[in-house]
Amino acid sequence: MYRFYSILIILTVSCMSLFAQSDRSHIRMGNRQFRQGAVEPAEVEYSKAVTKNDRNPQALYNLGCAYMQQNKDSLALSFFDKASNLETSKFRKSKSFHNAGVIFQRHQMYAEAIKAYEQSLRLNPNDDETRYNLVLCKRNQKNQPQENKKQQQKQEKKQEKQEQKQQEQPKDQMSKDNAEQLLQAAMQDEKNTQRKLQKAKSQSQRRNLQKNW
Repeated sequence: MYRFYSILIILTVSCMSLFAQSDRSHIRMGNRQFRQGAVEPAEVEYSKAVTKNDRNPQALYNLGCAYMQQNKDSLALSFFDKASNLETSKFRKSKSFHNAGVIFQRHQMYAEAIKAYEQSLRLNPNDDETRYNLVLCKRNQKNQPQENKKQQQKQEKKQEKQEQKQQEQPKDQMSKDNAEQLLQAAMQDEKNTQRKLQKAKSQSQRRNLQKNW
């Protein structure tokens, strides 16, 4: 079992404008709800923050975390990518790559996960959790071809059994049809034989009667 992601909800700081205060107030509200386990309401607040300021990396990152918690992985990856492109803090930027790595890892996309974890470690070399997941992904990537081969062989055997079963069914049906045809033919032969016997018996009786006359 690999260590699951640690979602870091980025706390906001005081703002310089009323416009910034508006989107950050939604982030603060979303943070409170997220910490209480109310992920969907938090998602709504983060979405409002992004709507007001789509270049706020903290809002983008936190919205990605909310999507990640709900297994909306494609959306989460999209927002982590946007956040990492806009974020100036190396520490916060590394968290976007870390969580992207976790999503790839749980989908067994180990090459993508390794790349994301390596980017995260370049930004934050002291993150032991990311390093642990990176090592685990590299190990799983080596074992993946063998696992895929086993799975393929299992699938091939299953398919072979199904084909064999399909081939046997017509043979069984054919043998039943042949048996019925043979039985009908035997019954018809029996009827023909009885008719011949009856005809021969009748002709013999006529001859005897003619002799007596």
